[in-house]
Amino acid sequence: MTNMNEKLKGLSTFEQIASLEDYLKLRASVAQSPKSDEANDIQNPSKEDEKPFKGNIENYFGMAEIPMGLAGPLFFKGKSGEFAVNIPLATTEGALVASYNRGMKACAESGIISSICIKEGVQRSPFFKFETLKDSLQFSQWVVDQMNVFNEICKQSSRIAQVKSIKTNIEGNILILILDFYTGDAAGQNMVTIATKMICKYILKNMPTPPTVWYIESNFSGDKKATFQSFQNVRGKKVSAEIVLKKEVIVNTLKTTPELMEAYWINSTMAAVKSGSIGAQGHVANGLTALFLATGQDVACISEAAIGLTRMEITENGDLYVAVTLPSLIVGTVGGGTHLSSQRACLEMMDAYGTGKAIKFAEICAAVALAGEISIAAAISAGHFTDAHKRLGRR
Repeated sequence: MTNMNEKLKGLSTFEQIASLEDYLKLRASVAQSPKSDEANDIQNPSKEDEKPFKGNIENYFGMAEIPMGLAGPLFFKGKSGEFAVNIPLATTEGALVASYNRGMKACAESGIISSICIKEGVQRSPFFKFETLKDSLQFSQWVVDQMNVFNEICKQSSRIAQVKSIKTNIEGNILILILDFYTGDAAGQNMVTIATKMICKYILKNMPTPPTVWYIESNFSGDKKATFQSFQNVRGKKVSAEIVLKKEVIVNTLKTTPELMEAYWINSTMAAVKSGSIGAQGHVANGLTALFLATGQDVACISEAAIGLTRMEITENGDLYVAVTLPSLIVGTVGGGTHLSSQRACLEMMDAYGTGKAIKFAEICAAVALAGEISIAAAISAGHFTDAHKRLGRR
């Protein structure tokens, strides 16, 4: 390593990597050198250790230690029936599991959460630039009639992927093509990307006028980012969950009142609007991230999945109606990290692993988010929020 450093000294970054052989030697040298004493706390895996993670990680060198806690039981009814499930949550944030557990307890004491998947679909949005606006319009008129052809192309890359709709967005000589796919029980990002690439090959060969520039993704679909598209379409699965919290449960279990919780919801929603928030909710990302980590989901999708709306209203008899809607819940029960042993076990714990389980899992996610919204609103409205984190979130 010392000789390599001396050889590279004084060279620009470009010059340092200009030689592939030198680069590979440098990379191997760095990989073999511990960065600090703490490196000993990370296991040194063998090639055999790496095999189960093929397709999930590159340059594998160890595991991140994230503890898991159990919340529940969560009682909910969805499209396929009524269920009671314990919820595995992987997090390093003290007080998180306790908070979600308290919300689930309050829901269980009040009745059963209704959580329904309303709609599903995953988008990919290729970009095409033409010489003129006339060319954009001509392409738009041609492409919307290609649904059957596109679905035949999808069959070549996937048993599951189907194009549900084709839309276009034109700005002068630029056209964005919005392909809305059905992806079954997979989260589907890779599935729709591969299918879109094959569709674009057909488009480029058969379209009326070739584009001057094209990209497989225009950055319009909302993939792994918070956008207003979430409320215009569905991305993943749109799920809504609701419950009526009994007044006595709010007083005895949550240690607050329906009036205080409703007032906090009104004021916090106003503040969210003033801040420019997309959606208005308390901490949906907390529970979803912990559940995503535990079950092998693509955690980066939290940026879109956590967009949501929370609503609280006092009923005529003084109870509290609470609803949460998540319009961009990208989740799967097959593919991705769901096959890994710990993650598969967590999904199986909820009877949410494998084919035919994605809608149920999405409904679980929304019900978990609902419980978390109830708990945090209760804690802040009653002034308990800081004390709980001080007691549970510090050593």
